[in-house]
Amino acid sequence: MSTKYLDKINFPSDLRKLSLNELLKVADELREKTIETVSKTGGHLGAGLGVIELTVALHYVFNTPRDRLIWDVGHQAYPHKILTGRKNKINTLRQKDGLYGFVKRSESEYDPFGTAHSSTSISAGMGMKIAKDLNKDDANIISVIGDGALSAGMAYEALNNVGATNKQMIVILNDNEMSIDRPVGAMSNYLTKLLSSKQYTSIRSLLKKISEKLPKSISKTLYKAEEYSKGLVAGGTLFEELGFYYLGPIDGHDIKTLVRVLENIKNSNFGKPIFLHCITKKGRGYEPAEKSNDKFHGVNKFDVKTGQSLSLSNKKTYSTVFGETLSKAADDDEKIIAITAAMMSGTGLDIFNLNHPSRLFDVGIAEQHAVTMAAGLATEGYKPFVAIYSTFLQRAYDQIVHDVALQKLPVRFAIDRAGLVGADGPTHAGSFDITYLSTLPNFIIMAPSSQNELIRMIKTSLLIDDRPSAFRYPRGTGILDTNDLTNQSIEIGKGIILNEGNDVAILNLGTRIQSCNEAIKLLSNHNIFPTLADARFAKPIDKDLIDKLLDNHKYLITIEEGSSGGFGASLLNYINNERIKPTATKINNLFFPDRFVDHQPPEEQYSEVGMTANAIAEKVIKFFADNVIDFQSFNNTKKIDL
Repeated sequence: MSTKYLDKINFPSDLRKLSLNELLKVADELREKTIETVSKTGGHLGAGLGVIELTVALHYVFNTPRDRLIWDVGHQAYPHKILTGRKNKINTLRQKDGLYGFVKRSESEYDPFGTAHSSTSISAGMGMKIAKDLNKDDANIISVIGDGALSAGMAYEALNNVGATNKQMIVILNDNEMSIDRPVGAMSNYLTKLLSSKQYTSIRSLLKKISEKLPKSISKTLYKAEEYSKGLVAGGTLFEELGFYYLGPIDGHDIKTLVRVLENIKNSNFGKPIFLHCITKKGRGYEPAEKSNDKFHGVNKFDVKTGQSLSLSNKKTYSTVFGETLSKAADDDEKIIAITAAMMSGTGLDIFNLNHPSRLFDVGIAEQHAVTMAAGLATEGYKPFVAIYSTFLQRAYDQIVHDVALQKLPVRFAIDRAGLVGADGPTHAGSFDITYLSTLPNFIIMAPSSQNELIRMIKTSLLIDDRPSAFRYPRGTGILDTNDLTNQSIEIGKGIILNEGNDVAILNLGTRIQSCNEAIKLLSNHNIFPTLADARFAKPIDKDLIDKLLDNHKYLITIEEGSSGGFGASLLNYINNERIKPTATKINNLFFPDRFVDHQPPEEQYSEVGMTANAIAEKVIKFFADNVIDFQSFNNTKKIDL
């Protein structure tokens, strides 16, 4: 690829030395660089391709990093990273010790606010604007938000507050789905340039001053006429009513128009916040992305020429198993409803939608609404399944508590992306759901150790009609035994012993069961034969199973893919506060450390937190070494070569 211009650009200050015509070449090279990078690293491609021209124009016009530029969600920030001092590291994107796949404050001064969850940019920008005003600093604050992110209530809370303050901060709507249907073209671009110009704002200011001298009724009529005429040519009534000076829509790929409009905005005094509406095309400039249903939103490594994924795995993901199982169950049960928050394909519910489109509801990025809507469905006798990533379900915690748990409504939560998630890093890890749900009265919480167990838990949740329930499962593929498809429901609160041993017991919750089995094989080489049990339930815990393990073993390890305060804490609470019989069994709880785990391949993450087969086996060996138990072939070393 040609990088004649991009080679000379290390920071936006280099970009600002170029002419307007040269920016067109920069945009072409930046688009090629972005495609080439993501083809090697995987990640979010379509969103970045849609804002190439906007990224170039913003850094060309505004004095970043002094002017604060906030990219909502951060999916679209790869081109931004390339232009802001990270060009030579862009091939480390989403790799261990490399660039993060989203916006991260610690990575660059050009990233003023971390954005990996959506709809936060306007609120953060408002905070920055207040701080700048208090410091007598006239730096610009620019929040770029996608039309999808505008489906979240938080964005409207922020818009309402910003509009009421008359602070001149800038909100740019990256509208890539034509969700606000207005004509785009030469006339619209021309009108926006006119309406953003000093001449127009000066006339508008003059009209305002004149109207203040007129009787109130005439003044009000004059204002309405001006706003109405402006609305006729430019639209944006909603944003005007919220207190913004609305501009657009304009073609978000016309770099010359973008630059001129942004310069007008920068150099004019509007006396209120500005809302610039840009129409863009997700995946712009890369045909496979433009033709793809999801516009290459999130992709694995791929062949640039064909757009075909280089992933060779034929195994089913947990999300696919969930979607298939729920869809099949809905064939026989018309009360089953599926709900997701802008993650239909990500949660496997695209499969459900193919067969039951009238019972699938994608509410957009509105997790709070999704949960309470499901509660409403449950009051009418329906069986709602709310499929949301663990990290995004956090956004609806109050609704889970107040609208579901308190009322004991049988909402079923399918918690996807539980545990660590590899390259998507700590912002997307499902670390806390066991903890924040297990403290709630009336909840049943399950965690399958395999895809067969997931199927059983989905069927079990269908039978729970007097309280809320949840089952959590990880990202990626798993073990599906096609010879074991009985998939009957399981008894609430009952775990199972998978392997009988002695001295040591491993009680696992979730999909680290394979690591546990591998650890047992390693330990057998040293004549250590642990018992392995699958807890299945984080709540209610299986007290009978726990009693049996405590009564027959000297050492018990619990393992869970989540933070402290979850399953292990519930077990210790039972032992210390409820169990009558004392125990001499030494107990270790393995859970995620009290820190966020950086992005890297999943198994490296689990190695870091001590949940691989080697780490589990070493912990058992250390127990024997520390406790000097008489053991036939124990080699008296605290570290073994595994």
